[in-house]
Amino acid sequence: MLEIGGKPLIKHQTDILLSLGIKEIHVIKGYKQEALDIFKSDFNYYFNENYQNNNILESLFYAEPKINGQVIILYSDIIFNIKVVEKLLESKEEISIVADVDWQENYIGRRDHPIAEAESVICDSKGYVQKIGKTLGVDKDLISGEFIGMLMLRGNGANTLKRFYHKSRKKCQGGPFQKAATFSKAYITDMIQELVDCSVKVNCVKIHNGWKEIDTIEDFKNAVVLHKNMKFG
Repeated sequence: MLEIGGKPLIKHQTDILLSLGIKEIHVIKGYKQEALDIFKSDFNYYFNENYQNNNILESLFYAEPKINGQVIILYSDIIFNIKVVEKLLESKEEISIVADVDWQENYIGRRDHPIAEAESVICDSKGYVQKIGKTLGVDKDLISGEFIGMLMLRGNGANTLKRFYHKSRKKCQGGPFQKAATFSKAYITDMIQELVDCSVKVNCVKIHNGWKEIDTIEDFKNAVVLHKNMKFG
């Protein structure tokens, strides 16, 4: 809800989606969910009432009824230009994620968000994900890019994601899942890694900048400056 260039971050995101003809937008609310009520006529909402105890993956599935057909899923703490979404929409793969190959530039002078927090991606020669997640523990030069928090499902991709979600949740029974201590605390990247480990192809759509993550006050101030310099559409 913080304003960048006189407009809340979430509006920057949804305005780009609307400009591309994506009219059906669903927002999953949690902490201070009432702050989003000013947009109640613009978007559809799902409320994650257990937001204090779960994480991104479980929160996403509060909107499971809308995870069908072609759908874009994105984090709410990123700002990006329209070209990022246009590049993603070009993908014909059933499951595609967006990764910034110039990711190391995002950490120059970024003191409050260490590079170890990057959701790194390693792809094979054909552009399919092999490893994804924080603290991959490998040489930075081997990393293909940073997952920006945006993915697209099409064809049977949505059904594949839902099937593996429920299968994994049942298998874990509250125990660890990939890098997460419990399934409820899992990230979307944990689910992507599970898909990859089970031989599901996940395509990597590579971009060169055009986005920023806002995790800290420092990130927010940098995004305000970048927007003022017209780095984002």
